[in-house]
Amino acid sequence: MTEFSSLGLSDSTLKAIAETGYTDATPIQEAAIPVALAGRDVLGIAQTGTGKTAAFTLPMIDRLAAGRAKARMPRALVIAPTRELADQVASSFERYAKYHRLSWALLIGGVSFGDQEAKLDRGVDVLIATPGRLLDHFERGKLLLTGVQMLVVDEADRMLDMGFIPDIERIFKMTPPRRQVLFFSATMPPEITRLTKQFLNDPTRIEASRPATTAETITQYICDLPVSDSKAKRAALRALAERADVKNGIVFCNRKTEVDIVAKSLKTHGFDASPIHGDLDQATRTRTLESFRKGELKLLVASDVAARGLDIPAVSHVFNYDVPHHADDYVHRIGRTGRAGRTGETYMIVTPADSKSLDKVLKLIGQTPQKVDLDLDWASLTDDRGGRSGGRSGSSRSSGGRGGESRAPARSRRPERSEPASEPVVEAEAAQPTPAVAEAVEDKPRRSRTRGRATEAPAAAPAPEAEPEAKPRATARRERPARKAVEAPAEPAPKSSRAERPIRGVKSRDEADDNRNGVRGFGADTPAFLLRPTPTRDD
Repeated sequence: MTEFSSLGLSDSTLKAIAETGYTDATPIQEAAIPVALAGRDVLGIAQTGTGKTAAFTLPMIDRLAAGRAKARMPRALVIAPTRELADQVASSFERYAKYHRLSWALLIGGVSFGDQEAKLDRGVDVLIATPGRLLDHFERGKLLLTGVQMLVVDEADRMLDMGFIPDIERIFKMTPPRRQVLFFSATMPPEITRLTKQFLNDPTRIEASRPATTAETITQYICDLPVSDSKAKRAALRALAERADVKNGIVFCNRKTEVDIVAKSLKTHGFDASPIHGDLDQATRTRTLESFRKGELKLLVASDVAARGLDIPAVSHVFNYDVPHHADDYVHRIGRTGRAGRTGETYMIVTPADSKSLDKVLKLIGQTPQKVDLDLDWASLTDDRGGRSGGRSGSSRSSGGRGGESRAPARSRRPERSEPASEPVVEAEAAQPTPAVAEAVEDKPRRSRTRGRATEAPAAAPAPEAEPEAKPRATARRERPARKAVEAPAEPAPKSSRAERPIRGVKSRDEADDNRNGVRGFGADTPAFLLRPTPTRDD
């Protein structure tokens, strides 16, 4: 181990480091700090929990000790993918720069623009920001990056996962070409490699460990479930949390909605748990993390927004409720425990639907975790939702869920729901129209259907007292307005006198044509298109 005093740091910085309790530098700090102090670009590749934050914070403090900040023109810029990681960098800078007269500002979402703009107007030496909020201030004209001397990109591979690479490229182009770049990433996918070749100037490549490896201080366990069901997974999680000596732990889920469900389930069964994910407001996220850091909260249920950048060295356990879709996320998740030389335990719940994701994880870490058997009655652990919330497991086809037997009865009942309940009554009434209504509906002879055959029926002929069968539905629909018609006078009006018709709401063919041409619109009671008779051959 190398002591910090041999790395070339100033006495003021060494004094602040000593007050934090650290004396020896980690491998990434030992290799990166001297190069950064010399003003050269650094490409650091190291897994999470190896001390990358101090590796760029400490040399930054000493390099900025001489100089003065200008309004809206920071001298150093640190880009972090998440609010939590940016807040951690700000806390680290404040802790190590306590004996230097340096100012800093934190630009993250969920905080008032006005307070952040006030700090920028006064001038800051170090600006720590997430890409989105930084660009928001720039587009408002409240920020200039032409005075940046040092640019730090932390967790670059996480930037790639979150779709921030176009923003990072834009930020690089807004800074001076001769600035110093400290670039850190746990993995080096092709897109990140392209970015470093484009914007870094002959960087010193530093690898503290093989990319995407797990720390040796972490003991990993795996729990195989015979069913793919969300209720069974929640029961397994509770059983694992009970049997393990959990001082404090983080439960990781793949989706934000699952975070809330799991946290609520743990609370219902007596566990001290709270959720944290990107949809929560910043005040709630900050309050929850602070309670977890202080030891007031035992279980933190999180999405991958909390998988990186949380500097909580005393986490004893990590539970993977879902197998991560990306193997790299597994490394970052379990990296929350076993930090700074401490030991930790991790558990991963695996269902039959997780075989592909599990194979990727095992191939990446190059080892097989120890298996844990749970004595649970799996047959009784079924969820009415059929495991819909269990990630991409596809467990909606499990027994008792929507994908099972419940779909067939629902399909067979669908035709019954499409028929109105009052239809038989309407057809019965329509089968016996009054003579006056029959005459008013149509002046000419019309075609009607009875028992499946077309017959000629005079308009004024009275309806028979009874018919063996109700008319078909098409005829009943045409004659349905008869229910709303006003009773006709004893003597029917002559055919040539339309104005004296007493029946309101029933339209002749001429009146229906007027409605169709936009003359009168709908009638008082019944739309004209419902009363339009069946066209005859003479029409």
